[in-house]
Amino acid sequence: MSSALLASQPATGAAEGLAEAFRAAMSALAAPVTIVTCYDDRGRPRGLTASAVSSLSLSPPLFLVCLDRDSRTHDALTDAEDFAVHLLGPGEEHLVDRFMRPAERRFEDLPLAAEAPRAPVLRDASLTLTCVRHAVLDGGDHTILVGRVTGVGGEPARSGGLVWHRRGFAHARRP
Repeated sequence: MSSALLASQPATGAAEGLAEAFRAAMSALAAPVTIVTCYDDRGRPRGLTASAVSSLSLSPPLFLVCLDRDSRTHDALTDAEDFAVHLLGPGEEHLVDRFMRPAERRFEDLPLAAEAPRAPVLRDASLTLTCVRHAVLDGGDHTILVGRVTGVGGEPARSGGLVWHRRGFAHARRP
């Protein structure tokens, strides 16, 4: 939909038209595929997929994750002191499929790393950032969770590269 067409729509339709145009534009922007995990206030592992993520600062090392306010895992993540971000790579799409299950079933029979007591770390993920909550900010219909990175697990040179592009998986890995 062109911007000229958007400008000529009535006010009520313009907001819907703009939202759809924005959604379509964002599908053209390749985004990393991640799984964000934490323990809830009862000690149960919780997690979701997120593609609105970014490094924020090197000093101190900060990473941000944008969480849909309607997600059933939103409150557990924003309340948790610690969380982990798993930066997925080609071949790890099965982990995303698992996190499309109902929230209560995402961790069924899923192996976790034994050395991660403060946030659940997926043993099958090739690259993980462990974080301590630094800030929780308003972001419209999302919440921006900023974490101070306390550790990096995996080999960054050989990991990552699974992206979401045009509403499907793509690989961004260099040889």
